[in-house]
Amino acid sequence: MPLSVIVDEPVPLTVAVAPVSLRSRLAAHIRITRLDHSIKQVFILPGILLAMALAARRMDGRLAFNVCVGLLSATLIASSNYVINEILDAPFDRLHPTKKNRPSACGLVHVGWGYVQWIAMMLAGLALACMLSRGFFLSALTLWIMGCVYNIAPVRSKDLPYIDVLSESVNNPLRFCLGWYMVTATLLPPLSLLLSYWMLGAYFMALKRFSEYRQIGDCAVAASYRKSFRYYRQESLLNSVVFYAAASMLFFGAFIMRYRMELILSFPLIAWLMAIYFGLSFRSESAVQNPEKLYREPRLMLVLLLCTVVFAALLFVDIPWIGTVFPKSLP
Repeated sequence: MPLSVIVDEPVPLTVAVAPVSLRSRLAAHIRITRLDHSIKQVFILPGILLAMALAARRMDGRLAFNVCVGLLSATLIASSNYVINEILDAPFDRLHPTKKNRPSACGLVHVGWGYVQWIAMMLAGLALACMLSRGFFLSALTLWIMGCVYNIAPVRSKDLPYIDVLSESVNNPLRFCLGWYMVTATLLPPLSLLLSYWMLGAYFMALKRFSEYRQIGDCAVAASYRKSFRYYRQESLLNSVVFYAAASMLFFGAFIMRYRMELILSFPLIAWLMAIYFGLSFRSESAVQNPEKLYREPRLMLVLLLCTVVFAALLFVDIPWIGTVFPKSLP
């Protein structure tokens, strides 16, 4: 069969399945919200911590309320995006060795109900966002819009090589902004750090693509599952990984020089974390393909915890000798 036919004609959305009970249907609709992916909201935490440090704000009742409402809003918006992803990707997921077991790919999801669920979760998330700041609401709305850009034709950026990685990873700085605007409605987040966060997300996403492509193995099958895989090869994906890593650290360095020199001490830990993640992408059935399962990697979790603690401490603890060891350049 010609490759063009394989790629351009995925399995039809409707598949022959046994009658689905109401209980199984409801369970499937809960599963497609991917609540287990809520661990990704950890990317909101740096926005909260940095805004608290730069705005000199302490945790109080109001801020605790903002954080709780904000996390719930972010989870609803993210789940809305997961629902539309499950519905529209069902024909392609059936070609993937593990994603073929997803509820929508198995025919357990009622498509009409799914669309209602998609919109309802978005409206609920934005309603909660309105309770916080204008910046938080706009960040949440943009997060949902990027989910549409990523999944829905005619744009469907997930089918475009390199654009797929960049458009998906923009959720990283958006999550940072969500955390930031839980704390302050007046200060703007540093652009250099947003760019660093974006490139770091692209690093993670490109490694996910590399791990998926490597596991599938067959180029024709990979292209059938994801159109952008027509243009990728293992070498090109790894080349992009190096670019994203370098760009992320470049912008992070720019942020450190401008705002908080103490954070330079976190560099070795961040590099160690990125190196461990890189190594995981070469494993079969790697957790890199399913970030919600990364908690099963004890070494990665230990370094992540250490990195988080050190980063948080360096935001609030002044180290006088840093300025002597790394003096600023004269004009």
